[in-house]
Amino acid sequence: MEEMTVDALAARAGVTVRTVRFYAGRGLLPPPRLRGRKGLYGEDHLARLELVRELQALGLTLAAVEQHLRKIPLDASPEDLALQRALLSPWAPERSEVLDRHELDRRAGRHLDEDALRRLEALGVIESGGDGTVRVLSPALLGISAELAELPMPLETLVAAHEAVERHTTALAGELQRVFQDTVVRPYRERGRPPGERERLLELAAKLKPLMIQSLVTSFQRSVDKAIRRTVPRD
Repeated sequence: MEEMTVDALAARAGVTVRTVRFYAGRGLLPPPRLRGRKGLYGEDHLARLELVRELQALGLTLAAVEQHLRKIPLDASPEDLALQRALLSPWAPERSEVLDRHELDRRAGRHLDEDALRRLEALGVIESGGDGTVRVLSPALLGISAELAELPMPLETLVAAHEAVERHTTALAGELQRVFQDTVVRPYRERGRPPGERERLLELAAKLKPLMIQSLVTSFQRSVDKAIRRTVPRD
């Protein structure tokens, strides 16, 4: 296993040495291996640092990150930590972007006037800055949300619809996550994390997101059709 100084580890992980030492002090990293008075770090430390950053990208507080990592043994191999990241990364949220108004219009594919900006902010897609810039919280939703904002509908209708989608998709995501953990991840751990199964889980995690999204869209379309049929008189 490659051994690194704290400076090399910080450079590989894209953090500062102070951050590495802070995480180590909080118990998020195992102690370094000592060679004389020099502390040396390995791929397991790097993998754990990358997992910490992935958890933070999901919006978890430091306390929540600590609670999650307590479930992972300090001697977990880099491969097991990579699996943890693979199970998280496909579902990680988009990174927000700060854009000027010209770039915002270009990304949205249309000119956004002040009313459109107000609607997009109410929908939780953007946050207006005080310096003429706009933070786009969900770049993938910008185009479709801009089209929604142009519809001749009351703002409260759009906000209520957005909140309904957010509420139900959040509940669905939580239930699907619990099912996957209970029926796939937990049995893998109980069988002692066989290396052959680890590769299978890594492949499964990479394929899961697009298939689940496609299934969700199709199921929602069918549910809308059923709801419409229930409102139409049968005679």
